[in-house]
Amino acid sequence: MDLYGLSRVVGEQGVLPQRAHTLDPSLPLRDGELLIEVESLNIDAASFKQLKESAKGDAQQLGRMVQEIVSARGKMHNPVTGSGGMLIGRVLEVSPSHPDFNALRVGDRLATLVSLTLTPLVIDEVRAVKMDIDRVDVRGRAILFPSGIYAKLPEDLPDTLSLAALDVAGAPALTARYVKPGQRVVMLGAGKSGALCLAQAREAMGRDGQLLALDISQGALDTLKGLGLCDAVARVDATRGVEVLEAVSRWSGGQLADLVINCASVPNTEMASLLSVRNGGTVIFFSMATSFTTAALGAEGVGRDVEMIIGNGYVPGHAELTLNLLRRHDGLRRLFEQRYV
Repeated sequence: MDLYGLSRVVGEQGVLPQRAHTLDPSLPLRDGELLIEVESLNIDAASFKQLKESAKGDAQQLGRMVQEIVSARGKMHNPVTGSGGMLIGRVLEVSPSHPDFNALRVGDRLATLVSLTLTPLVIDEVRAVKMDIDRVDVRGRAILFPSGIYAKLPEDLPDTLSLAALDVAGAPALTARYVKPGQRVVMLGAGKSGALCLAQAREAMGRDGQLLALDISQGALDTLKGLGLCDAVARVDATRGVEVLEAVSRWSGGQLADLVINCASVPNTEMASLLSVRNGGTVIFFSMATSFTTAALGAEGVGRDVEMIIGNGYVPGHAELTLNLLRRHDGLRRLFEQRYV
């Protein structure tokens, strides 16, 4: 069985699908694979922002750009940001040797929890581009390798709501691992991953701790504070590290943060994260726009002894943890329904 999909890589022997330039999405299915009828692509925030800017806000042009990328590469792998997203669809066929052959049925609705950058994909038609929620509705098909993780869509939540949350499920799940009572935690970015991480951080620390949310949008910040997801907010440009440092210093009385969680969707926010955390603290980079080189050399350059975590989109139990946050927090669920559905 080809566990990781190496046989789908075109012209690059021994290269894994995520790193490969081009994948072969052709049928029939191969040993252990799963075929999905694709309905929607949830493009990751950094990629969608770049595509939107390149298309000058034109939805049809953005749709054509997505279709061109997929046609050229056999997957949705943005050549500028290097990122993809995830998809929602319905099971069309399951190889008898697939690990979950007995648990899956044709017609089951799924959200993939692996990146589109490693998912063989064909788009037959772009049906709609939802510019405000980073989603492209399509008619197409995708292949999931035997190692590919997914979540069956729950019956008690709308598909679009589940998709919006599952797209960033790794972020709140890893937040649960690192947030402790009594910490000062700074959240960089007030989008959907930021909101979920704040909700999880609040649960993990209870009222014994402090949460600061930073974003360039005052409206987004006011919404989060109004829902009780953070104690304080500050409107800042995350690409301006010194300004962020000043805001965090004022909030913390010069003590800085124990933990910084970066969910910003723009590049050049590494220094804002590093300057905001105390020596001995931790920074979790969830942004797909993060540069490891900038972060590593930046920490060295400002003399920060900081543990830096690159957020992994997979954490055991992350799908259920994230959906349960929406089930428990009515305000958070309303926010997702208003913004992302």
